[in-house]
Amino acid sequence: MLARLKSFAERHPRLTAWIALATGMVIILVIAARNVGLLWNQWLFLILATIGLAGLCVWIISWEPDDEEQQRT
Repeated sequence: MLARLKSFAERHPRLTAWIALATGMVIILVIAARNVGLLWNQWLFLILATIGLAGLCVWIISWEPDDEEQQRT
């Protein structure tokens, strides 16, 4: 099982980073806003927005050139 996860992470590093970052951000959101009294649709929107924001963060971070690409050129 761990070998499959490792091979998936090596094949899809950005997707893996998105999943990991989104999971952490959603956990923090739920902990921080658990006593606010949000409705189910507000929770849904906040969680989806958080997942989208995590994807945007990973995408922006990927703009940085990789060390390997710099060495090739």
